[in-house]
Amino acid sequence: MSSTTLLQKFGSQAITGEYAGGETVLHFGSPAQELAALRHGCGVFDLSWRGKLVVSGEDRVRWLNGMVSNNTRDLVQDFGNYNFVLNAQGRIQGDLVAFQRGDFYLLETDADQVQRIREFLDQYIIMDDVEIGDISTRLTSIGVAGPKATEVLMNAGINPAALRTGQVMDGSWNDLGYSLVKDAVESRAWYEIWLAPENVEAIWSALTNSGASPVGATALEWQRVLTGLPRIAVDADAKVLPQETGQDYALHHTKGCYIGQEIVERIHSRGQVHRRLAGLVIDGTLPAAGSKVLADDKEIGEITSGAEMMVDDAHRCLALGYLRREAIPQTSVAETITVDGRTARVSALPFEF
Repeated sequence: MSSTTLLQKFGSQAITGEYAGGETVLHFGSPAQELAALRHGCGVFDLSWRGKLVVSGEDRVRWLNGMVSNNTRDLVQDFGNYNFVLNAQGRIQGDLVAFQRGDFYLLETDADQVQRIREFLDQYIIMDDVEIGDISTRLTSIGVAGPKATEVLMNAGINPAALRTGQVMDGSWNDLGYSLVKDAVESRAWYEIWLAPENVEAIWSALTNSGASPVGATALEWQRVLTGLPRIAVDADAKVLPQETGQDYALHHTKGCYIGQEIVERIHSRGQVHRRLAGLVIDGTLPAAGSKVLADDKEIGEITSGAEMMVDDAHRCLALGYLRREAIPQTSVAETITVDGRTARVSALPFEF
């Protein structure tokens, strides 16, 4: 939902603010209940903080495949996949989902990455017939997620049953055009409805009338931490290698040359990286980003993000951070694991509660 439409619709009923570069609803009164809807029911949420770029031109297929980490060349029409954008040193510059839409690719990423990714990609258009356009203000999104999401969509008159992961299906609802997407990011597992901003309120109302609970960005952020999905510029900055994030499905090892490929394949042949994203369950309050993780007073990593949240009526303080691979097995027998003086334990991702 566009931020303007959203604020007009909810007014004082919602707490609004910035998330991922967009103005949106942070919560509708109870982030804990909203997280419960995502985990056990169905939540509907604003995704106007996800921007959209269009890549067109005769050379778009070859060119884009050389810019991103996954195989976009062989995507079937109306399918997409998750990608990193890397520099020549193999370090993460951004992430995006690339959808093959026939005469063009649609690239979707967080609003605070749109301009940076566009400028990065623009510098590699040399003699190529390629154009990049920003359509973020003309095509917005609603998200629908949770174990009852399929049921709610069908009750609202939108049938997602045939969709596969990463697939886009165009349709019409009460004479309003939309595209329904099953997310290509494995850990999110949500549906997106792409539509014109002026049509958002009608479809939003149909979804809530069909059983979806409104959800704000705070609960989405908690869900992101629970699933262990890194955020660019928060958990994955220009110092991070893609394999360190654990999002290996963003990499394709046989597609041919792309920016950063040499480093990615060197790590792939070696079989591991020195550190990897991991979860931490912390006693007490959340330490600041950058806090060091210690095992028996020896530094083994640092925190990048986290949240204090209510998960099924229990308070949880959870963090994401990078830990040295060789140190992680030792933590199970270490006398003390601490983060900024707080006792902690290492958890596999996603967290399981």
